Amino acid sequence: MNMENNRSNDLIDEEYDFAETNENMNKFLTFVSADLIYGIPIENVVEIITNPSITSLPMVPPFVEGIINLRGQIVPIIDIRRIMNKLEIEDASILCVIILEIGTISIGILVDTVLQVINVTNKISEPPSKNLAFISGMTNLSDGSVMFCLDCDSLVSNK
Repeated sequence: MNMENNRSNDLIDEEYDFAETNENMNKFLTFVSADLIYGIPIENVVEIITNPSITSLPMVPPFVEGIINLRGQIVPIIDIRRIMNKLEIEDASILCVIILEIGTISIGILVDTVLQVINVTNKISEPPSKNLAFISGMTNLSDGSVMFCLDCDSLVSNK
């Protein structure tokens, strides 16, 4: 009987460790823009659209690509490349738009390629420069590359 209690205590400990590990994990949708890897907290991602029909607007900042009509809702689209002062991609037909919901605001970000959803531990470092207001941090990925964590709140408030 004592062995049974030890086994169940071990199982409880293992379950507790597993729950504790999951609390330290964050899910990010990763994407590439201008040869850099970014991650967006998965709770902000609504959907991914390929080959969107973007309507350009007059008299908007250069990083605003335009708007799309998403099932009757007008969603502004911003270009991550333009925010970073990188060259525009020549073949816009291969781009994707990630629709984000940040609080009550919907916004789309134009990216080169969507990669995958990954789990990241809370080992996220501060960004290398304070000039990157839309980056909340960065972390090393298992393949040795660096992922910049996109700060969705600053995208909406600053831009």
